[in-house]
Amino acid sequence: MSSILTHAIRNLPASSAWAARVSVQPKSKKTLTKSGVKNIVVVEGVRIPFLQSGTSYADLMPHDLARAALQGLLNRTSVPREVVDYIVYGTVIQEVKTSNVAREAALGAGFSDKTPAHTVTMACISSNQAMTTGVGMIAAGQCDVVVAGGVELMSDVPIRHSRKMRKTMLTLNRAKTLGQKLSLLSKIRPNYFAPELPAVAEFSTSETMGHSADRLAAAFAVSRLEQDEYALRSHTLAKKAQDGGLLLDVVPFKVPGKDTVTKDNGIRPSSMEQMGKLKPAFVKPYGTVTAANSSFLTDGASAVLLMSEEKALAMGYKPKAYLRDFVYVSQDPKDQLLLGPTYATPKVLEKAGLTMADIDVFEFHEAFAGQILANLKAMDSDWFAQNYMGRKSKVGAPPLEKFNTWGGSLSLGHPFAATGCRLVMTTAHRLKKEGGQYGLVAACAAGGQ
Repeated sequence: MSSILTHAIRNLPASSAWAARVSVQPKSKKTLTKSGVKNIVVVEGVRIPFLQSGTSYADLMPHDLARAALQGLLNRTSVPREVVDYIVYGTVIQEVKTSNVAREAALGAGFSDKTPAHTVTMACISSNQAMTTGVGMIAAGQCDVVVAGGVELMSDVPIRHSRKMRKTMLTLNRAKTLGQKLSLLSKIRPNYFAPELPAVAEFSTSETMGHSADRLAAAFAVSRLEQDEYALRSHTLAKKAQDGGLLLDVVPFKVPGKDTVTKDNGIRPSSMEQMGKLKPAFVKPYGTVTAANSSFLTDGASAVLLMSEEKALAMGYKPKAYLRDFVYVSQDPKDQLLLGPTYATPKVLEKAGLTMADIDVFEFHEAFAGQILANLKAMDSDWFAQNYMGRKSKVGAPPLEKFNTWGGSLSLGHPFAATGCRLVMTTAHRLKKEGGQYGLVAACAAGGQ
């Protein structure tokens, strides 16, 4: 999935690639305003600190994290709750007690019970889908103000009984006599108690994403050394951004019964020597993907406030960015699972009438260092463009001096459904700080999307 944003001086391309374009209103470059189409702006966006799973958020539920992000957004913007027309949230690993986590989080954050809310899921681009759903609702004239976000709690994922045990328990619930119940209980065998553990794997191929990333890295001749170097870059840049106060979207969260969390806890600059000691995590013993060059299981939540430009200005807000275009694409989940950015980027640029040279800020989701580097090689290959994408020539790789310069998912963390909002807000903040106009966001997702 890929999208384009423009920076707004008057205050503000994935994967499926979500490519979004963000723009900051114009310097000397052309405007991307479309005749007859509303300008849709990002007023503000926040996230609670992204934490390694099993740490400070371990005893909470997903709606607790989402509620904290929504409250952080309300506190920062002072937007009246009753002004919000709709709330959309993304999530991947659903808590069965709160299947519509958007609604539960909204009620918990004090929004009116008259404000509709629904939950979407699209793997790692779930909050991207939440945002573009909001964009569509505003563009269609259904709403003026939408809150979109995403949440993931990997510290407490659902673990199910085996299918045989579930079937037995459901049948037992319908049994009417003691004899029927005892008969059913007598059929339970030890293997019934083996739980079904969730896995970050493709249903259609049964392959874990890490295994796919390892194969992708090998296909594009991305070495272990290159992957470790890129991962170290991500952590080093994230640490610099964190220490420099650049991660403006982070809001503190007072964890019930614990201390207030103020910053991401997965940023860990190491050394090439230390990283080189780690063994392959998926393809053993010769794989190149390790724990050090992969994103880690993360808990977190994010939220953004979207409005029509007319509504934002009428309320006295200075937009952070304009959401201009977006594209979703899909590929073969077996061999091209993580190549969404490669496919989405040229499409979103063509929709916007831009080239790679026009983009000032690139923010790509870093699932694995090997995945990022493979995408960069694919984007810079005429052969790949011609033989796999049906294009005459390559789109070109983003220059690293414009690419993920405040770190990325490898270092900041990756709560699956919350990452999209982080990418958009980082793009908006970078555009403002760096004086750029156009930003491009891209991400890959499970299912080859």
